[in-house]
Amino acid sequence: MSEHVYKKIELVGSSPNGVEDAVRNAVAVAGQTIRNMRWFEVVETRGQIEDNKINHWQVTVEIGFKLDKEV
Repeated sequence: MSEHVYKKIELVGSSPNGVEDAVRNAVAVAGQTIRNMRWFEVVETRGQIEDNKINHWQVTVEIGFKLDKEV
């Protein structure tokens, strides 16, 4: 069995279209610079209200990725 080491980072994604889009935005942007992403966990959800309506969603996510092993 292989031994793996993982690291978690915390990001905040946002979207006017909902929580799922906010998560997708965070993962997509992280994927531009982080390799080996394996999971995410939503740890906080917030929203902005304007004129008594939900205007914008914001989620804090922890993203786990596998560290490269030195050879």
